[in-house]
Amino acid sequence: MEVSERLFSFIETHAADDLSQLLLSAGRYPEVDVRFAVEQIASRRHLRGKLPTWEADGRLLFPSRRAAEQCSSEFTARYKQRLLEGERHLCDLTGGLGVDAYYFSLRTEGVTYVECDGACFETAMYNFERLKAGNITGYNADARAVSGEIARPDVFYLDPSRRVTGNTRVFALRDCTPDLTEMLPCLLRRAPKVIAKLSPMLDVRHALDVLPATCEIHVVSVRNECKELLFVMRSGAKRGDDMPVQCINFTADGGEQVFRFCLREEREAESRICRRVQAWLYEPNASILKAGAYKLIAQRYGVEKLHASSHLYTSDDCLHAFPGRVFRVEGVFAFNNAFCRTIVRDVPQANLSVRNFPLTAGELRKRLRIADGGDVFMFATTLAAGNEKVVILCRKAERVSVRAD
Repeated sequence: MEVSERLFSFIETHAADDLSQLLLSAGRYPEVDVRFAVEQIASRRHLRGKLPTWEADGRLLFPSRRAAEQCSSEFTARYKQRLLEGERHLCDLTGGLGVDAYYFSLRTEGVTYVECDGACFETAMYNFERLKAGNITGYNADARAVSGEIARPDVFYLDPSRRVTGNTRVFALRDCTPDLTEMLPCLLRRAPKVIAKLSPMLDVRHALDVLPATCEIHVVSVRNECKELLFVMRSGAKRGDDMPVQCINFTADGGEQVFRFCLREEREAESRICRRVQAWLYEPNASILKAGAYKLIAQRYGVEKLHASSHLYTSDDCLHAFPGRVFRVEGVFAFNNAFCRTIVRDVPQANLSVRNFPLTAGELRKRLRIADGGDVFMFATTLAAGNEKVVILCRKAERVSVRAD
């Protein structure tokens, strides 16, 4: 990896260029590795909102666009710092771009960074030096080969790769690299605590079945998009219904929506089903939906569910503090041929969602002939009363950021 002021000057000069055209004109810049420079520009574009502190430093480097796509965001990396409880030494066994390792290093005396890919390792070590992270020690090695050789840390951290040969995505834990289910007993013999970042597509209850040492779960969303499942495991821990689950959503205005519960609470919560759609409609944020707190959210906030399988809620009084999206209902329409023929005249544009409905959003939009966007929201769903199919028209209420415990 050749680093020079000429390279950084080229990146800065061509930051807004069409990258395909820039590659085609590589012959005009024999003094610069144009392909490498293009990777830097593309990576920076991807990281602009995801990792703004790193993207703003014009001298950091990135091994590939893929690495930039897969790395933790600044929000989620900083959140993971909260999972530390005064531990002095952490070992990151799947270092990648090094974002998590760097942010962990700000809260510990030392971090061991392990990464098997040579280019990624070299780039990360360069960045650590640039960031003055002098308490990070690096190993260019496979996690499975090196985990037993590292001095016993207080915490192991790993983010198993969810891509296999041919860049195919996998989600089952046993298909990821390294296989956490296989390594976990060894890791817990060497450290009292293991933190794992898992795919947001993973089923939480299935993961608990194969990771019985789990003692707490964190579901992290950014701007209502579920980004990470974080499982904290300890030696001797046994799965139980009292296990805490923390759901957190970082909102666009910098606020946090937090919802804490335990599995027993959800299992024992009363199912509150409405008789009609009331004045206000609520959609829990992505973290709560992922964690499966479907009944408990209704019980805690005094709202009612439209249907056991719809995961939409309603009330007569507005609850601005609800941890999710809040809408003012403007109309509830039976889904029938007459509605499909005429709604476009009154609502030519809307944000369309389906919940527990026989059509996909794309199929419904095509049938209604409604353009996407605007300030009107339409939810196509099923009501518990008679399993009636309806479309609910509403507008978004002003967001209020709160901690919802």
